[in-house]
Amino acid sequence: MNQAGALRAPLPAARSAPPAAPPAAPSVPTVAPKPLVKQRDSFFDNAKYLAIVLVAMGHAWEPLRGDSRAAAALYITVYTFHMPAFIVISGYFSRSFDASPGRLKRLVTGIAVPYVVFEVAYTFFKRRAGDDPTYPISLLDPWYLTWFLVALFVWRLITPLWKVVRWPLPIALAIAVLASVSPDIGDDLDLQRVLQFLPFFVLGLCLKPEHFRIVRRREARILALPVFAAALLFAYWAAPRMNAAWFYRRDSAQELAAPGWAGGVMTLAMFGCSFVLVACFFAWVPGRRLWFTALGAGTLYGYLLHGFVAKGSRFWDWYDLEWLHTPLGEITVTLAAAALITALCTPPVQRLFKFAMEPEMEWAFKKDAKTVARRRGAHRRG
Repeated sequence: MNQAGALRAPLPAARSAPPAAPPAAPSVPTVAPKPLVKQRDSFFDNAKYLAIVLVAMGHAWEPLRGDSRAAAALYITVYTFHMPAFIVISGYFSRSFDASPGRLKRLVTGIAVPYVVFEVAYTFFKRRAGDDPTYPISLLDPWYLTWFLVALFVWRLITPLWKVVRWPLPIALAIAVLASVSPDIGDDLDLQRVLQFLPFFVLGLCLKPEHFRIVRRREARILALPVFAAALLFAYWAAPRMNAAWFYRRDSAQELAAPGWAGGVMTLAMFGCSFVLVACFFAWVPGRRLWFTALGAGTLYGYLLHGFVAKGSRFWDWYDLEWLHTPLGEITVTLAAAALITALCTPPVQRLFKFAMEPEMEWAFKKDAKTVARRRGAHRRG
């Protein structure tokens, strides 16, 4: 049919009208769902807070060891696992590090920059408070607590390597053993500590959530009690017989006046002891949200800032007070250290020192090409 015929064709008969639809319900404005915010795991925040409290207590006990065998035993026991536990957690949360531009940027702003800031700050503090006006600034020789930032920077940077090797933990242990018998490594970047603590970071990289669920079982909590008791008894026996510098892992065996073979034996033995006590520590860390859970996000602040008080107490001879070397004084020092580190992990302190610990530094980095293209496209559409 041509177009004219189509126009003259009769219209089809009208169909019966469909039943009227019910009146539409009044429209209700819809609200777009808010993006989900990744929740922090209370267990790990609790573990970080408790570990950093033990770090502060250990520093407070150090000057008391000569007069108190009990303080020396507690010191040895805590030093066996507090930093290893902290490093295991650091390794566990570094599993996703892939050397992408964003993560490298955070590595610089969150670790490298705080290292430079606090290394310089500690140097000037030592010059003034330690009465050492010529003490040099050296970014290659970390002083006191800043070694951990150097180590964490190196460990995280080589994380992709540990993801591809077949036996990461045995290799890391072999490296630690070799470091412990190598006195020529020197003090640059505190490489002895970087290498001797390396197995704990690699252990954290190898762990999975189910491993933490295992140590948090009721049976593990019960077993942890006699294990800790045995560790304390052994430490009480070993305190006057053992050089506590082994636990610092900053020297080779030869530098500790021991034969070279002792470095390998001690490295493996201490790793085994630390592994067991770290597991016992995790077994007793609560998994629910508590009053101190939020402080777990500020442990690095507390770690770096409490060093000024810890070292200042030696520079200013606070421990010369006789009553501090009594049982009551030791308890007071312990509680004061816990209170100080707790205060330094609080949000107000984090906000005050965020400029040094978590600087934005957008000016220092090139803009991501994808982000720039996305912004330009949005601008054109607008």
